[in-house]
Amino acid sequence: MDRPDETTLRVLLAIETSGSLTVASASVGISQQAASARIRQFELRIGAALLIRSGRGSTLTPTGQLVAGWATEYLAASDGFVESLAALRSDVNADIAVAGSLTIAEHLLPRWLVQLRQQRGGRGQATAVTMTVGNSGHVADLVRTREAVLGFIESPEVPGDLDSRLVASDELILVVHPDHDWARSRRRVTAAEVAHEPLLTREQGSGTRLALEHALAGLSTPLAVSAASIELPSNAAIRASVAAGAGPAILSVLAVADDLALGRVVRVRISDLTITRPLRAIWIRGGSLPDAALELIEVARSR
Repeated sequence: MDRPDETTLRVLLAIETSGSLTVASASVGISQQAASARIRQFELRIGAALLIRSGRGSTLTPTGQLVAGWATEYLAASDGFVESLAALRSDVNADIAVAGSLTIAEHLLPRWLVQLRQQRGGRGQATAVTMTVGNSGHVADLVRTREAVLGFIESPEVPGDLDSRLVASDELILVVHPDHDWARSRRRVTAAEVAHEPLLTREQGSGTRLALEHALAGLSTPLAVSAASIELPSNAAIRASVAAGAGPAILSVLAVADDLALGRVVRVRISDLTITRPLRAIWIRGGSLPDAALELIEVARSR
């Protein structure tokens, strides 16, 4: 089946909210006749009725409600993709070059950059941005070599040779497949159990891995990540592996929010360990930042 038309999906969601095809069509900027035709065509494509039409308005059938749930996820991913592409826009006359660690780059930095452009554009200050992505260690290296004027990292360690500013904080949580023993038992596990379990983890140098190692090492009885753990290069790879039942993982709550909401993974509480980490902006020590970079830091702090 071809990809669904996004306008049709937005009409469907607007009907779910308003209960009116007229209101829904107006909200997406098309005529009522065009909206009705789109929905009917979509119903023919999938072979199921999506709406119950009556003199009092329109409501979704059970199938329509199911499709609306999928549409919400699909459109959120699509909108996020567009924002991310906008954040990656590169210009030869770029005002600032920014580097972000993976979790920040995937879930926060695109929105920060969109807001920065909107704020500066509203003042007639066009701002072009180049964004590079890597783990926290790589981001620090890009700032040191001046390939990025500003970096954002999620590591508990502050690079001693760089200036930094706290912009936010993040929580790391333990997630497993719904059929995992820890999920079925509905009990809290201990830090020792987590440390002894082969985990799906990020590579050395990532902020997620460093935060986990620091938290375990800081316990009254220091612990370390199991040597049998499997290293994967991205949050997306770990999320997919957990959802496939490959093992438990410690990940940012930002990275797994959608999977938790959809039931693909389950959070397991740790009785004696809470893992939080700072999210920081970093730049060359003693160096001055362009106005756009300073404003981006303030956007990050405000969001």
